[in-house]
Amino acid sequence: MDKRTRAFQNSKKKGKLPLSIEQLKKSIKDQLHDEADLIFKKINVQNKNILVFYISYLIDKKRLDENLFTPLIYGDKDWTVEKLLAGLPLGESKEHQTVEDVCTKLISGSIGIYIESENKIVSYSILNNQQRPIEKPERESIVIGPQAAFSESIETNLNLVRSSVRSNDLVAEKFTIGSRLPTEVRLLYLKSLANDDDVQTMRQRLTDLKVDDIEDGSVLAQYVEDSSISVFPQFYLTERVDRFSYGISKGKVCVLADGSPEGIVAPTTFFGFFESTEDVYFRWNVATFFRMLRFIAMFISFILTPIYVAGVTFHYEVIPTNLLMTLGESRSKVPFPPVMEVLFLELIIELLREAGARLPTKVGQTIGIVGGIVLGQAAVEAGLTSNVLIIVIAMSALASFTAPSYLMGTAIRVIRYPLIIIAGLFGIIGVTFGLCLLIIHLLRMTSLGRPYFLPVYPFVYQDLDNALFRLPFGVSNKRSIAYRLKDDTRYKEKKSAKQKDIDDFGGYNEH
Repeated sequence: MDKRTRAFQNSKKKGKLPLSIEQLKKSIKDQLHDEADLIFKKINVQNKNILVFYISYLIDKKRLDENLFTPLIYGDKDWTVEKLLAGLPLGESKEHQTVEDVCTKLISGSIGIYIESENKIVSYSILNNQQRPIEKPERESIVIGPQAAFSESIETNLNLVRSSVRSNDLVAEKFTIGSRLPTEVRLLYLKSLANDDDVQTMRQRLTDLKVDDIEDGSVLAQYVEDSSISVFPQFYLTERVDRFSYGISKGKVCVLADGSPEGIVAPTTFFGFFESTEDVYFRWNVATFFRMLRFIAMFISFILTPIYVAGVTFHYEVIPTNLLMTLGESRSKVPFPPVMEVLFLELIIELLREAGARLPTKVGQTIGIVGGIVLGQAAVEAGLTSNVLIIVIAMSALASFTAPSYLMGTAIRVIRYPLIIIAGLFGIIGVTFGLCLLIIHLLRMTSLGRPYFLPVYPFVYQDLDNALFRLPFGVSNKRSIAYRLKDDTRYKEKKSAKQKDIDDFGGYNEH
C-alpha cells in the first residue's frame, strides 16, 4: 500500500484532505444528510480528475456555465489550486482544508471545486439571490423623507446603508452567530465618532452570545439587551433605512442580521422612541409641536382609563356636577363595576386590533372600522357599557398609535392594564403608587449600559433639544453630550449662521 492510498484511508474518517473523488463525494453526502439537490460533476482535464459540487437551487446556473465550466473545460490548463484561484472569473473565492468547512459554504450558496490528490478545496460564492425588491416601510410611515425599507438580504441592506452613509469612516464588523443555524451579523458605526465603550460593549455581547440560531433581528435584540424582564424596549428596532443611518450619524452603534428586515440602533433613551426622522425634515417649530403632541398622547394613553375608573369608583367629588350627571345617566343601565366595564371594552379593542393586523390589508381595515362602530354601538344599546366610556377608550386607543416605534406603543398598551386594575382597587392613591413604581423602573433601566431616562435623569440640560424638543439648525449644533462621543460638535455655529445677501456680492451687474 503506497503513501497516497494510506493517506486517503486515514483522512476518510476525519474529513481531512487529500481524498479520492469517491471518498469526497461520500463525505459531503454524509455531512449534508444526502441532500436531494446536491449535484456532483466530474471533469477530466489533462488526465486530472476535477470534481465540481453544489446545491442546485442556491446557485446562479447561468454564471456557473459561463464562468466556470467553459473556462475549466476549454481553458487547456494544467489545473492546480493556485491556477483555479487566479484563472476563474467567479469573484469571491476561499480555500478549505476540511470537508466540514466547504459544506458550510455550500449551504450559503457557494460551489466547491476539488482537484484529486490536492490538499485543498476551492469554493466560489455564486448565490442565486432571490430577494423581494426595496419597498416602502409598513410600520413606520412618514409623509416627508426617504421611503426605502430594509429587506431580508443583508447584502441589500448593507448596500442601502452604504448609499446613505457615504463615508470611508463607516465600519462594518462581521460576526457569525448560531452554533446550529449560523447567521451573519454586522456591527456598524462611525470610527471617528462612536464611543469606544459602546462599540466594545455591543461587540462583547455579540461575541459572547452562544445560541443555536437567531430567528430575526428582534430576537437578537432580546438576547443582547440589558434587561429581559422589562416590558419596555431598550434598543430601537427600525425598518427604515434613513432612521438607521440617522442613528449612525448620531454616533450610535447599529446592528444588522441576515434574514431580518429590521436594524438595531443602540443605545437608545425612553424619549428617543418618540422621535421620528420626520422631525428633522419638518421645520423646527412644527417638529417640536408634533414631538410634544406624542408625549401628551403617550400620557393620555396609559393614564386616561385608570383615572376614569378611579374617579367613577371612588372619587365622585372630583368630577364636575354636570359631567357627573351625564356619567350617572350613562351608567344607569350598566350592571358591572367600572373596572370590569373598562377591561371588557379594552379587550374588544385588542381583539379588533389583532384581527385587523392578521387579516389581509383591505379586509383588516374594514374589520377595524366597521367592527369598532358596530360592537361599540351594540354594547351601549345592550347596557354593557356607557357612551362616555366609549369616548374614553377610543381616545386612549388612538393616543397609543402616535408613538413612531411600534414596540413602545405596545409597551404602553400593556402597562395600561395593571394601572386599570390598581385604580379599581385603590382609586387615585393606587394610580399614583403605580405611576411612582413605573418612574422608578424607568430610572433604573439602562440601554447598552447608558441611563435609559437621559437627559432627564441624570439631568443634562444641553441634551434637552435632542430629546424633548427641536431647535433651529443654526442654534443646535451639538450632538448628545451624555453619550461622550469622540466629536460632539456637528458644525461650527458661527460659520453656519453666516449668510450673505445679494448686496454682499455687489448687486446685479447692469448692462
